[in-house]
Amino acid sequence: MYTELDEVRASWRYQPDEDCLAGRTIAITGAGAGIGAAAAKTFAVYGANIVLIGRSRQPLEDVFDWIAANTPTEPVIVPADLEHLTEDAAANLRDSIQDTYGGLHGLVHNASRLGAKTPLAQYPVEEWQRVLQTNVTAPFILTKALLPLLTASESCVINTSSTVGREGRAYWGAYSVSKFALEGFSQILADETEHTGLLRVYSVNPGGTRTAMRAEAYPAEDPLSVPTPETHMDLYLYLMEGESQGKTLPVTGAQLDARTWELNRG
Repeated sequence: MYTELDEVRASWRYQPDEDCLAGRTIAITGAGAGIGAAAAKTFAVYGANIVLIGRSRQPLEDVFDWIAANTPTEPVIVPADLEHLTEDAAANLRDSIQDTYGGLHGLVHNASRLGAKTPLAQYPVEEWQRVLQTNVTAPFILTKALLPLLTASESCVINTSSTVGREGRAYWGAYSVSKFALEGFSQILADETEHTGLLRVYSVNPGGTRTAMRAEAYPAEDPLSVPTPETHMDLYLYLMEGESQGKTLPVTGAQLDARTWELNRG
């Protein structure tokens, strides 16, 4: 089966070994579409077992079926609405991952809620709370629960950020604030775990990418004018793979921009 992933892999400047993630388990939120789905498929192609976390079951099943048809790995589906994620649910997920795979080697926080694009003076309080819960509080709850697994062996956490999480912009409201908070969360987690020498934490700003959220935010934009999620996956692989011969990894806590990295690395 020839896929979009096959098409862009040839253009990647970083070409990892085909089994660079073999034997690892990686959990991904928002795994049913966009960057989350691309990361799930890519990591599976390179040998990882994927825990597919998302709100809607059908998109997760589509990604599961793709992985099952194209890789020998063993994915699982975890339907979860991050807006209502509890500590108990996150702890149950941790125990299930431990029982099924014996450990966890990677976590990608990708699920996000865009929310209203409106001035702060008119921003609905309830919507503000929903965005912050999905984009900030849920990643905290999930990371806290999974941290014992992540710090038991070499592992990597990637937080998908945004340009408006590094420079505020009018009308981006709770989404922008939530991404600023996620950047701070990344830096604090990196600083608190650096002494272990095992966990690496990064925030990645993919920039404009052809996703449903991008189309919602920029309805007049030609989607063909922005890159596909698969275009960025060599960066995600580079970070998730960890140390290998000849590589220099960014320091834990680093803020990375996918488009800048693509232009200037190597």
